[in-house]
Amino acid sequence: MRGSCCGWNRRTEQRFRLLAISTVKSVKIKLLLCCCVALTLLAFSTSASSFVLWNNQTPLPPLLSDSRRGYSIVMNTWKRYDLLKQSIKHYSSCPRLESVHIVWSEPNPPSDILLKFLHHVVKSKPKDGRQVKLRFDINKEDSLNNRFKEIKDLETDAVFSIDDDVIFPCSSVEFAFDVWQSAPDTMVGFVPRVHWLDSLKDNDDKFSYGGWWSVWWTGTYSMVLSKAAFFHKKYFNIYTNEMPSSIREYITKNRNCEDIAMSFLVANATGAPPIWVKGKIFEIGSTGISSLGGHSERRTECVNRFAAVYGRMPLVSTSVKAVDSRNIWFW
Repeated sequence: MRGSCCGWNRRTEQRFRLLAISTVKSVKIKLLLCCCVALTLLAFSTSASSFVLWNNQTPLPPLLSDSRRGYSIVMNTWKRYDLLKQSIKHYSSCPRLESVHIVWSEPNPPSDILLKFLHHVVKSKPKDGRQVKLRFDINKEDSLNNRFKEIKDLETDAVFSIDDDVIFPCSSVEFAFDVWQSAPDTMVGFVPRVHWLDSLKDNDDKFSYGGWWSVWWTGTYSMVLSKAAFFHKKYFNIYTNEMPSSIREYITKNRNCEDIAMSFLVANATGAPPIWVKGKIFEIGSTGISSLGGHSERRTECVNRFAAVYGRMPLVSTSVKAVDSRNIWFW
């Protein structure tokens, strides 16, 4: 009888002990959960107060002046009216475009039909109550230097130099503009080219010009062509009034290499390489002078001639490429 009572007491004692242990554990877990909830509420309240304070702050003044909030397109054209219409119609939709300046070097002025169509296009695409301004810059002389003449009524610092036969999506142009704003003294463009030291003869450096496949093979570039590039409007004045006149004369005579001349000019002024922006290009015109035989040889001659005029090679090579990672999987 006594043994059974003792056994019952032990079992009861064990049950109470287990119950006490489980109760203590439960209390500890609850305390731990309460601490976690309290910490979470504290963090949330701190974040919320910070968020409210941030939203109630006085807006900061704009970092960019009016002349740097948008860009102007300077488009070179020559007797390709359908391409001109198509290009203006496309680029007029770009969000931060302020004005379009068409470089006109034909012997006859633009027709009334063409003027009416282009003005109708830009007026049909207003942006926040404003319209893109359209200007024709008429030149008496037919010269490739005309595309870099100073434009007196240019209201933006940023110039997007473009040919009438190439189309880039507005998203790519806007991204390139953002890149240019981070380095407004350099050239930012979509079409890279490269030069390299070819040989040493008679103590003179000889250079070669390389097209796209040379850029692809070497992974470097030292120029971006002005057929699709951003640069500061101040370079128009430098090109026309300060660049050695022998370079402009050579370009007028040979009808080539004005884009290389601009690359030399900007590199000489900055001592820095250009910036290549990756973008999809759509060629809407027929092949140009780059498809003619001997093109690379003529471009190589330009590079060496311009380097001789400057007394050195100002072009700087780089392998940096700007990529808009929002629109691609791999970059």
